[in-house]
Amino acid sequence: MATYISLMNFTDQGAKTIKETVSRSEAAQKMAKEYGITFKSVHWTLGQYDFVCEFEAKDEAMAAAFGMAIASMGNVRAQTLRAFSADETKAIIAKMP
Repeated sequence: MATYISLMNFTDQGAKTIKETVSRSEAAQKMAKEYGITFKSVHWTLGQYDFVCEFEAKDEAMAAAFGMAIASMGNVRAQTLRAFSADETKAIIAKMP
């Protein structure tokens, strides 16, 4: 399973209904299972991003499909990054000439 980190911000619609953010997150985590995605963590944050999620997906296509489904609901905008563990990074470095 590949790990992804999503840096998320509320849209105007999401900010207007911010009191529902935790229940929306819980619903999204349940929906994610339909895409074969498992959330590792969700953190609401201060600063540039409103919250950050870490999740695992079997591939980029499923991560993208889930991201599009979430975006279509209109409450958040996300920048999703593929994340690599130390062991994965060692394997990547080992492929360098």
